[in-house]
Amino acid sequence: MESAAAVPCAACGDDACAACRACSYALCRACLDEDAAEGRTTCARCGGEYATATDPAHGNEGAEADEVEDHHAAGGLRERVTMGSHLNDRQDEVSHGRTMSSLSGIGSELNDESGKPIWKNRVESWKEKKNEKKASAKKAAAKAQPPPVEEQIMDENDLTDAYEPLSRIIPISKNKLTPYRAVIIMRLIVLGLFFHYRITNPVYSAFGLWMTSVICEIWFGFSWILDQFPKWYPINRETYVDRLIARYGDAEDSGLAPVDFFVSTVDPLKEPPLITANTVLSILAVDYPVEKISCYVSDDGSAMLTFESLAETAEFARKWVPFCKKYAIEPRAPEFYFSQKIDYLKDKIHPSFVKERRAMKRDYEEYKVRINALVAKAQKTPEEGWIMQDGTPWPGNNPRDHPGMIQVFLGETGARDFDGNELPRLVYVSREKRPGYQHHKKAGAMNALVRVSAVLTNAPYILNLDCDHYVNNSKAVREAMCFMMDPTVGRDVCYVQFPQRFDGIDRSDRYANRNVVFFDVNMKGLDGIQGPVYVGTGCCFYRQALYGYGPPSLPALPKSSVCSWCCCCCPKKKIERSEREINRDSRREDLESAIFNLREIDNYDEYERSMLISQMSFEKTFGLSSVFIESTLMENGGVPESANPSTLIKEAIHVISCGYEEKSEWGKEIGWIYGSVTEDILTGFKMHCRGWRSIYCMPVRPAFKGSAPINLSDRLHQVLRWALGSVEIFLSRHCPLWYGYGGGRLKWLQRLSYINTIVYPFTSLPLIAYCCLPAICLLTGKFIIPTLSNAATIWFLGLFMSIILTSVLELRWSGIGIEDWWRNEQFWVIGGVSAHLFAVFQGILKMIAGLDTNFTVTAKATDDTEFGELYVFKWTTVLIPPTTILVLNLVGVVAGFSDALNSGYESWGPLFGKVFFAMWVIMHLYPFLKGLMGRQNRTPTIVVLWSVLLASVFSLLWVKIDPFVGGTEPVNSTNCNTVIC
Repeated sequence: MESAAAVPCAACGDDACAACRACSYALCRACLDEDAAEGRTTCARCGGEYATATDPAHGNEGAEADEVEDHHAAGGLRERVTMGSHLNDRQDEVSHGRTMSSLSGIGSELNDESGKPIWKNRVESWKEKKNEKKASAKKAAAKAQPPPVEEQIMDENDLTDAYEPLSRIIPISKNKLTPYRAVIIMRLIVLGLFFHYRITNPVYSAFGLWMTSVICEIWFGFSWILDQFPKWYPINRETYVDRLIARYGDAEDSGLAPVDFFVSTVDPLKEPPLITANTVLSILAVDYPVEKISCYVSDDGSAMLTFESLAETAEFARKWVPFCKKYAIEPRAPEFYFSQKIDYLKDKIHPSFVKERRAMKRDYEEYKVRINALVAKAQKTPEEGWIMQDGTPWPGNNPRDHPGMIQVFLGETGARDFDGNELPRLVYVSREKRPGYQHHKKAGAMNALVRVSAVLTNAPYILNLDCDHYVNNSKAVREAMCFMMDPTVGRDVCYVQFPQRFDGIDRSDRYANRNVVFFDVNMKGLDGIQGPVYVGTGCCFYRQALYGYGPPSLPALPKSSVCSWCCCCCPKKKIERSEREINRDSRREDLESAIFNLREIDNYDEYERSMLISQMSFEKTFGLSSVFIESTLMENGGVPESANPSTLIKEAIHVISCGYEEKSEWGKEIGWIYGSVTEDILTGFKMHCRGWRSIYCMPVRPAFKGSAPINLSDRLHQVLRWALGSVEIFLSRHCPLWYGYGGGRLKWLQRLSYINTIVYPFTSLPLIAYCCLPAICLLTGKFIIPTLSNAATIWFLGLFMSIILTSVLELRWSGIGIEDWWRNEQFWVIGGVSAHLFAVFQGILKMIAGLDTNFTVTAKATDDTEFGELYVFKWTTVLIPPTTILVLNLVGVVAGFSDALNSGYESWGPLFGKVFFAMWVIMHLYPFLKGLMGRQNRTPTIVVLWSVLLASVFSLLWVKIDPFVGGTEPVNSTNCNTVIC
């Protein structure tokens, strides 16, 4: 094993022999002895413990172990080593746990013409390249002269910033968190006593109603536990971007890691090209070294409109990017920057700013006109198809049958900006589509981008955005790197998730589009466990985690476990293993992708390593592309040196072919996971099961902003899609109820949160029944609760008080407003009795009968005023159940008061309980009622017709059947023989 390059002593400049485990402050032997003589045995900077090198006399075995430890400590900053170095250096601290679950025999395709394994040749080439680099480094060090003493003295503040942590956890104050947890426990106890009372005190006069209510309440209690306890450890985080710059620099040769941006779009007529263009422009103008940024735009609809608008965007970016960086404007999406209603001269000191801003606004308006002209032209497709400027037909005229297309617009070989500076790379990608192939919608498009980017740029980090989510904070990438590139934090981090923030939402947020409770409460709670769930956009991934690799801290399997799989690299002797070990290894197969753990083969010789790698057949995991496979072995990123630049585009076209993923692990264990329309939840869940953790980053200025549907029908349709994805995961093999127990890497509270994400649509069934109970009680005069005793009154009051206190204390530590909390409660009921119900039935039909039912939405009206879309009504069948429940409860309240007036004062007492119950339902559905009324307070006739019809039928059936009320005793009639009866 070759030793690592010498690290200079921070005090005198000699070769260091020890380094602080915490801050990597390095010292040589002389300085270390001097500190020891003065009584200082810990780090002078942070007080941490030193990791010292072992004396050679201590033995080879101990020296090797300590060498590994000291090499990591002396490395200081985070260092993602390449896969090739794993084959020569034993670096347990930074290697990734990779385990393979399926093996293949050695075939002729794995050997070259001379019969030697192909992977053996690659291992040898990696070793030669490494030796050459080390030799050149030694020559450069020998030639270098020590600088003057004055230059060796660094500014103390800069030195401190360079070695300080790049982020920190800000725990919630105990004064806020302790009462919150105490109330949760109290509520759990009261809930148990409440259920005991409800079960032991049935209402025989309305036994069916009572039984229905008890079942619903038990499910609500179970649902509350799933939602509440993952919020047990909420935390906040703070980043230090200035320390990141001090540590890695900010110039062209900075040590900041490259980042590949992914933007996905499908139909430019539904996703306006101008919105996508603004997202792309905001990416190209981020505050990050330009050579470290690449933007890949996936056009999954193969639309020539998207291609041409992207060409116009690339040209406009030559003006827009230097303007943004010169004047440090925010946000860097022109549409949203110029529409801001703020003082744009604030903090601007350049005299030329006003003039250049006016010129830039005029250029942007001209650019918008060109984009609008393209959109108008694309409204009607020519019969012969679209023709490109050179006269050739557009290859994507048939969106379901076309070849793969890649076009590099900007980059190293592309056009520069008007100031002569380099621009980030901009790449258009449209994957191949052919009939008869499964393309897996967005998840398939994202996996195609993963492979294309790996071949062309191979940045170690990936940040994906929806086409309508622009970069609102130009330092967002730096915020993510404060976690990813911090050696004390980022080693086990698979992704950094940013909260979603939205523009264009009405002030009252009638339909809870902002999801404040989820993003500001639930996600903070998950961040204190194993990390937030992946929500589909605004997420920065570590590329190796997408390849199915495990984190560095993943425990290595015993060598016997690996050797028992292969038949040629180990002596053929039977190795006895306990039944527990056999079961443990078999259970791990559902967690591991077809990747092996390189640390498990450190003890093999070079030939055994190459043979083992050949057996594990990377082609069966990643597909048949040697360039892409080699890129997966480069943890620091970068294009493989063996790759021919002239053939990279051809190789990129190959990896997006429609048959590339066949017989591979794409979508099963690596990349975005297939099997659900909410591929984001499934992908993040697989990573957490492998032992990775994620981080929630909430900058003061929101990192990204997007658009959200604000009218009722579109909002319910969006929620329907999310709920359907959860039902699909529940009915799949990846259900958190039974998946991922093998390695014990998914924490229990994290599992509870994932279970909650897949069972919440089923709450719609008891919720609908519970919302109908008040109307039934008012119409029949029966009630689900018997006459309360003093003890029962205490349990009911205790339950209501605990519910209120839990909400108040949650608002206190999270900082959200009561209006946001109430909107979330209202829409939980609205979505539960509408979209969630349809998602459950659609998911079950899809699983049993293979029926993919679509609930179409058709626009009926529109409004051009501010927030006019809020009043747009679009008819959909999802609106029928909540409308019916509203009508039933309103009719029930009227009937209840009428009956009380006719029955006398003694009936008013029980009436108030029933009316309170009904008003609880009506108040929760009030935003839905406002959405039905619209601006003109008129409800569409079809809604009224269906709702009144269903309510009338239900009432008539009730009077006829009366299923819940117990039978009445027969009236004894006797013959009256007298005159006076």
